[in-house]
Amino acid sequence: LLFIYHYRKPKTKRAKRFLEKREPKLTENTKNAMLIKGGNANSTVTDVLKDIYAVKKPFAMLFKKKNITRPFEDQTSLEFFSKKSDCSLFLFGSHNKKRPNNLIIGRMFDYHVLDMIELGIEKFVSLKDIKNSKCPEGTKPMLIFAGDLFDLSEEYRRLKSLLIDFFRGPTVSNIRLAGLEHVLHFTAVDGKIYMRSYKVLLKKSGCKIPRIELEDIGPSLDLVMRRTHLASDDLYKLSLKQPKALKPKKKKNISRDAFGTTYGRIHMQKQDLSKLQTRKMKGLKKRAAEKSVEEDGAISPKKAKSS
Repeated sequence: LLFIYHYRKPKTKRAKRFLEKREPKLTENTKNAMLIKGGNANSTVTDVLKDIYAVKKPFAMLFKKKNITRPFEDQTSLEFFSKKSDCSLFLFGSHNKKRPNNLIIGRMFDYHVLDMIELGIEKFVSLKDIKNSKCPEGTKPMLIFAGDLFDLSEEYRRLKSLLIDFFRGPTVSNIRLAGLEHVLHFTAVDGKIYMRSYKVLLKKSGCKIPRIELEDIGPSLDLVMRRTHLASDDLYKLSLKQPKALKPKKKKNISRDAFGTTYGRIHMQKQDLSKLQTRKMKGLKKRAAEKSVEEDGAISPKKAKSS
């Protein structure tokens, strides 16, 4: 049997813009995250999702209705929501007797689940509990990771990469000093992950460089790792692949030393120094006798002068 598929062109300009937005690009858009509430989410999990949504805005989508799904057993609903809302990151919150105050953070590749890590909430301090001035919405945070576990363990290494993807925000070309005002600090020690949020205060120091102080603004989370669903090495390597147009072209005959000095090698043809134009001075002019001797080629100018 021969099946013929017809591609239906968009009938409206709005549909055309929608399809162009979904097309693959060399430089992808900022990753959006969907925050989903499970069927048995309690007040703690709901407040965590709301606070992380406040930190992640405007690149986040908060689902208000409850969704009865289990990501580690069935991932079809997450993939459906990802394709519908065009979100490549997700945070799923649930609560039950076996796994209380549960969070599942993950990311998608080609609208399929790539990595997924389950975290348990042991302690939580919300934004409302800390009465300090907050950072403006959409502020790009500075991410700090502390702890040897982020470098030694493969699961914690993937968690670090996942947190960077989730909170990094848009890519910027210029940095303004006053815009560096939000810090997200993650510490991994004794099998726990501590997440803290600070506001950077620039104080007077008597010189050009200001004195920096950190003020806790929330949310504050003490997490413990539970289950993990990590992609295979081949699939993870495929997800990191970049198009050839974005790779920097290698420049030939250019090298750098240990101090960062750039050296270049230039290939030139053999030069005839006898025809090199020098500065015209009376003392450098050749005499008539020297010219006649050079034309004859019998003896050198030095011997003619001595004779």
